[in-house]
Amino acid sequence: MNSPVFRLAPLALAVALALGHSLAQAQGAGALLNAPVQLHIAAQPLGQALNDWARQTRIELIVPPALVAGRTASAVTGHLTPRQALDRLLAGSGLIATSDGPAVVVRAAPAVSGATLPAVLVEADAQRETAAGPVQGYVAKRSATATKTDTPILETPQSLTVITADRMAAMGATTLKDALSYTPGVAITTFGADSRYDWLTLRGFDAYAPGFYLDGLPLRNNGNWGVWRTENYGAERIELLRGPASVLYGQASPGGVVNVVSKRPTAEPQRELQMQLGDHNRKQIAGDFSGPLDAEGKVLYRVVGLVRDAELPAEKMPDRRLYLAPSLTWRISGDTRLTLLAQVDRTRAGVYNRIRPQVGSVFPTAIGTRIPASLLAGDPSYDRFHNDQWMVGYEFEHRLNDTVLLRQNARYGELKVDYAGIWPNRRLTTVDAANPLNPANFMLLGRYPTGSREKVSAFSIDNQMQLDLRAGDWQHKLLIGLDYQRNRIDQYSFSTGSAPTINVYAPVYGGPIVEGAPWMNADMRLAQTGLYVQDQIKWGDRWSLTLGGRYDSASNDTFDRLEGKSTRISQHKFTGRAGLVYVMPSGWAPYLSYSESFAPTGLVDPVTRDPFKPETGRQYEAGIRYQPPEGKQSYSAAIFDLRRQNYISYGTGAAPKQTGEISVRGLELEATAELMPRLNVTASYDYTPRAIVTASANPAEIGKQANAVPRHRMSVWANYRFVNGVKVGLGARYNGTSHGDGEKIAPGKVPAATVFDAMLGYDLDRWSLALNVRNIANKDFIANCDQYGKCYYGAPRSVVATATYRW
Repeated sequence: MNSPVFRLAPLALAVALALGHSLAQAQGAGALLNAPVQLHIAAQPLGQALNDWARQTRIELIVPPALVAGRTASAVTGHLTPRQALDRLLAGSGLIATSDGPAVVVRAAPAVSGATLPAVLVEADAQRETAAGPVQGYVAKRSATATKTDTPILETPQSLTVITADRMAAMGATTLKDALSYTPGVAITTFGADSRYDWLTLRGFDAYAPGFYLDGLPLRNNGNWGVWRTENYGAERIELLRGPASVLYGQASPGGVVNVVSKRPTAEPQRELQMQLGDHNRKQIAGDFSGPLDAEGKVLYRVVGLVRDAELPAEKMPDRRLYLAPSLTWRISGDTRLTLLAQVDRTRAGVYNRIRPQVGSVFPTAIGTRIPASLLAGDPSYDRFHNDQWMVGYEFEHRLNDTVLLRQNARYGELKVDYAGIWPNRRLTTVDAANPLNPANFMLLGRYPTGSREKVSAFSIDNQMQLDLRAGDWQHKLLIGLDYQRNRIDQYSFSTGSAPTINVYAPVYGGPIVEGAPWMNADMRLAQTGLYVQDQIKWGDRWSLTLGGRYDSASNDTFDRLEGKSTRISQHKFTGRAGLVYVMPSGWAPYLSYSESFAPTGLVDPVTRDPFKPETGRQYEAGIRYQPPEGKQSYSAAIFDLRRQNYISYGTGAAPKQTGEISVRGLELEATAELMPRLNVTASYDYTPRAIVTASANPAEIGKQANAVPRHRMSVWANYRFVNGVKVGLGARYNGTSHGDGEKIAPGKVPAATVFDAMLGYDLDRWSLALNVRNIANKDFIANCDQYGKCYYGAPRSVVATATYRW
């Protein structure tokens, strides 16, 4: 672990790729020996393996044939420096390689009297960072979310954050929303505390629909309750790409893409058992087991799973979950690999949220009272959230030669959700209109049932061909892709009916609940086919240019059982992208980028009877990253101008018109660093001076915010592990004031709030113990208010103790 090769590997991943052929000519073969390249060398006779090494690295190699006769070499594949690859090929052969001017010479190692030759340190596959692999600590150097290719983050021309598994564990992040809570550009407060889903907005735009991504493939939904869930314990990393990304992913939100990267099989055996105990009777057992299944290490496995028995924070409603994710990797050859990924997720729970009328939460009632923050406005005898989902897929990769790499990723899954809950009215119930100040007018809260029963089946496939081309100082990583997705959604949803009124100070649950007629009873088929091309061009040792274009064809076929009719809407859209990065030897990398998005509207113009065109998004962004050559640190700053255009807005008479536009401009700062050994820090700051509707069919909306975006938002988290194994962590999250969604509470405001989190733990041998507390003070704060007169309290305190044993 202390060899120079190992210490320099993280640095090489970030900056050595920029070293060009001309520098090697001037300084000899040593320059190219330390510049990482993508290598694919199969297990074969040593002489042939060395020929492949020389051909793929373009370094002159001198090898006396007699030295390699009868010897064999193991497969070497991955993003490595030529020196690392050569050491692996020669390991155990008794041969060494040395630089000699412009060439590398292989010769017999000198004999050492009375001693054996020193062992060659070979870096394990699990210790080399890849775009989908594990990261030690907080700072990732590579990602594929922004390009669909394994690319250094320093060369990515768009704002990107990677939350590693180590970071999630230190923060005690049990949900995706928790994991993103210290990330710029993200609002986790849209609907406050909610046990059902991870509601998010990205740069002021909804990230809930059309859905998140898992391993680069969509988890599509239609904006209702049939939403795929993710599990942090099964994630190697969670990646956030800010801004439009339709060139790679097709229909998407203009705010960005959330991509969860699954844990995959590892070549090195690893075994982990974990137990959690927490408040609200939380009991959870989890396990993570991985390693080779055969002696040669060609077949690798991993099994990740957990079982949880807990209660929600009110009225002892259940919160049970079963998650199991097996995976298998078959290294068919040095050029071919197949990984199978599957998961089963089952949830049986009640419904916990903290919805309140504006008057009685943000504002006191006319007699100065407020509804207790601890009130459950739902009904534990009725509320339920039952979610069953499973999926199975694969990732196949085959390298034809030094130039052509083929990939195919596919997945099929099914989801079934049965949700029902009681929601409060937007106002307290008046019982004595003749006496407005009668306290009885401020004690009762009317409610109504809402729910949905949905079945979703989803298939997606992404075919890619990557061409690695080089001519002098110019390098091209050309990606040509064709993807397809098809989703079927059977949905029955209602939001009317009757439920008993409750006393907010002395609630009594139960009583007759009658569900109203459905507002939707339909069968939908959503399909999308996209052809995309991307070229990552590097030249002059420093410059990196990314160009991309995509053409999509999307369709929506709906059979409405309420009206007994079928409709079909087909839409087509081209989107583009361009970005330029200049990477300096010191680790600074300024960039400029432009990107676009689109989303089908699914509506018909009532005047022309033609389908509305897709709504679009476009963003200009300028930023700078800094990753110092020494240590694990990453800093970034970005300014952006983002617009959502052509969205459907409603004017007088609720007639839809395609005239909507929202403009968001802001500054984002982020720092993630190991400032000193065992001290990890992450900090972020958002400044958003503009997030308003600039065009609408309703003039009253213009100049106001559509989704609440505070002008200031910031966070900081730090954790330190002492030499004796004790570790401590402390974080603070600040959310500035806003006027809520649609500014419906103006001139009032949603007040600013600061919440603190903490961690105390101890590492001893194979044991890791931690106590995580989120919202230490159990602060009751209003997270947001919507356009319909309702406000949402943020999440209350949670306490989780975790004991992990690894061997």
